Amino acid sequence: MLPFHLAFRIDDIESTRAFYAGLLNCPTGRETENWIDFDFFGHQISAHIGPRPDVVLQTRVAGIDVPLSHFGAVLEWDHWQDLSQRLTAHGADFVIEPQVRFVGEPGEQATFFVRDPSGNALEFKAFRDPNGIFDAGTTAATPAEAAQ
Repeated sequence: MLPFHLAFRIDDIESTRAFYAGLLNCPTGRETENWIDFDFFGHQISAHIGPRPDVVLQTRVAGIDVPLSHFGAVLEWDHWQDLSQRLTAHGADFVIEPQVRFVGEPGEQATFFVRDPSGNALEFKAFRDPNGIFDAGTTAATPAEAAQ
């Protein structure tokens, strides 16, 4: 599979470099005074300086409020555990603490949400069975979610 490309907004280059290259270990690519590229777990992301949005939207997944706009990576189970431990030790700004959801169901997954220094939400997840990544068993809304 070819890598995807994602461009997103940031406040500044240096705090972004410290988070993505330093804390997440994502190698840097090209950069100018107002954008920087990273190798984000094999994919190209481009961080561009720009204004913060006025509103941050949320949605509900499995009864938990999550940032509607977010991106992230699906990792191997052990790599996810290592990253969650490193971020916890570093005092990361978790939106949702590391947890396992859909336990015992198709699509069982470990997940956490964290914010970068510019307020962007990232989700990192790992599937107990990597073949279940697109399993429809975890996509149904709860009754409360369906009512919203």
